[in-house]
Amino acid sequence: MDERVVALLRGAREIAVVGISDKPDRPSHYVAAYLQQCGYSVLPVNPVLPEVLGVKCHRDLAAIGRPVDIVDVFRKPEAVPDIVEEAIAAKARALWLQEGIRHDEAARRAEEAGLMVIQDLCIKKVLEALGGRP
Repeated sequence: MDERVVALLRGAREIAVVGISDKPDRPSHYVAAYLQQCGYSVLPVNPVLPEVLGVKCHRDLAAIGRPVDIVDVFRKPEAVPDIVEEAIAAKARALWLQEGIRHDEAARRAEEAGLMVIQDLCIKKVLEALGGRP
């Protein structure tokens, strides 16, 4: 396991889940629920939902109004560049692109702006491999 990833997960408190669904069978929903179970504060980001998992949904990262530790992305790769710009503006610490999501150019932009970037990896699977929150 990459020690930088472990350190990120150990130090993180708030995780914005971009593209969260209110449908329990969708990965974005059950991954976010697992993050809550692990003790993270989950900040749902979806412009069309009022609330998910008992938490008010934000229309975008700027609407959160403060920096978050991790921006966990459940959107198609073509949406990633705009999310990266939002994450940079919101002063996020890290960008996490879920399993199946890669955008190397946007990842470079995020890294150049000082964000740690993880691509094509499920945060839930990593946490499970670590036995929950490290």
